[in-house]
Amino acid sequence: MISHLSLKFRTDSEGLQQQETLDALPKAIRSSISQYLFLNLVQNIYLFQGVSNDLIFQLVSEMKAEYFPPREDVILQNEAPTDFYILVSGSVELVEVPNGAEHGAEQVVGVAKSGEVIGEIGVLCYRPQLFTVRTRSLCQLLRMNRTAFLSIVQSNVGDGTIIMNNLIQLLKEQTDGVMVGVLKEIESMLARGRLDLPITLCFAVTRGDDHLLHQLLKRNLDPNESDQDGRTALHIAASKGNEQCVKLLLEYGADPNARDSEGKVPLWEAVYAKHDTVVQLLVKGGAELSSGDTSLYACTAVEQNNIELLKQILKHVIDVNRPSKDGNIPLHRAVCDGNVEMVELLLRHGADIDKQDSNGWTPRALAEQQGHEEIQNIFRSVIAPRKYTSNGRMTPTLLGRFSSDPSMQKVIREDAEQQPSKVLPQRRKVSFHNSLFGVISSSHPRRETDHLLSRGLAATGGPSYPQAHHNPLVRVTISCPEKGNTAGKLVILPGSMKELLQLGAKKFDMMPTKVLTIEGAEVDEVELIRDGDHLVLASDDWIPDDTQIGGKN
Repeated sequence: MISHLSLKFRTDSEGLQQQETLDALPKAIRSSISQYLFLNLVQNIYLFQGVSNDLIFQLVSEMKAEYFPPREDVILQNEAPTDFYILVSGSVELVEVPNGAEHGAEQVVGVAKSGEVIGEIGVLCYRPQLFTVRTRSLCQLLRMNRTAFLSIVQSNVGDGTIIMNNLIQLLKEQTDGVMVGVLKEIESMLARGRLDLPITLCFAVTRGDDHLLHQLLKRNLDPNESDQDGRTALHIAASKGNEQCVKLLLEYGADPNARDSEGKVPLWEAVYAKHDTVVQLLVKGGAELSSGDTSLYACTAVEQNNIELLKQILKHVIDVNRPSKDGNIPLHRAVCDGNVEMVELLLRHGADIDKQDSNGWTPRALAEQQGHEEIQNIFRSVIAPRKYTSNGRMTPTLLGRFSSDPSMQKVIREDAEQQPSKVLPQRRKVSFHNSLFGVISSSHPRRETDHLLSRGLAATGGPSYPQAHHNPLVRVTISCPEKGNTAGKLVILPGSMKELLQLGAKKFDMMPTKVLTIEGAEVDEVELIRDGDHLVLASDDWIPDDTQIGGKN
């Protein structure tokens, strides 16, 4: 008693009684000071590893700083758990008094130092305190009231699960007989739902406790509840290969095709972890790999050079030409890695060698740019069968390139200048069409194959890919007699009729609805337009006269 009063007098006289000073301040200022003084300390407590910053902020604001003199009991053995403490400075000893023993029979079973927590087991499990906690020196402690603590955690359900998991993990590492008994008691209370902390399905599945999971499901917990990353209990069970948990979740209506924040579904977790039995259970329950981000799955297999994983993915019905967030398909990545085996496997499953990424590169162009000769030869062998139709007529090789992905067209600049892209650094190879003779000859009719090649490259709206034999630009003259313009303007042909009409609207300040040749024939397809053509843009209401149409070519 004397030491306690002496400490109070000392702290008052030396201005060390922080809590009284804090209590006299407005809540916002009080909270800011507490964060400055104690936030880093609380963040490093084992109990709060992995919880949200919001929870830490709320806890620190509710903690009370107190001083205790040496040899003072902070917690008494077997007392009701009303508070737990975090040591800011000093040290305490954990004292155990066997039941029925005299006061002198007590023994020290442990020591806690600055940055450690005491009394948390009694508070979290709502059981009498295990030990008497006695200070060894002058100590400053942060006191957390149990009622306030549970109130905060109840509003952060996911964090409550993390806290309980951290406690159980610590107890599992203890070899002391008392702690082993406490662990068994906690697990029993979990199974009966006797804890005040909110326990989620994800917590039960993470521990692999199918009995606890069953108890929670019978209490009508949502089988599709997810954590902060969007992962459901079924995601976790599938990744861990826990067959019994997967069965229980499916029986209680868990969605087998739920996606997390990254686009992953439970079936992918099982496939990736090679849990074949779980894969079968999920497929039987209606799971489909195509419900998730299939491009992510295939690209992951390619990046890891895991041919077996890629084969497992391709056993399911997926679109190998579906682009990922960065615009790449798995074939792009396989070509960049020079992985011939994966390139062949993807091609057998329908991968498109002319699929453009967000920068306009196709797998074929990447193979040429990076000098992968073997992959180029494979691509040529894939193209070869397309050269002849069923009636024996020859069709241009690159026709498929133009029609494979019309939605990827880029906007043509109004000044018709083609700016080189920074991501396509390779210079174009020297060719006849890059010379003056090539420019002059471009005004003459060319073979249909040449025209389609130019159209296929121009349709990308960007710089030429490493093609050495053809000029990628298709230049046409557009005019609008309806607006008094008959001379026309020379522009680069866009990749679609819609873009051509939009270009005309900008050039002539009107809204054309159709494209005509200079002879008056209406053009419906942009593929029919050739280099050097003169096109007339008009609206549906325009009626031409002999001087406006058919007079020149």
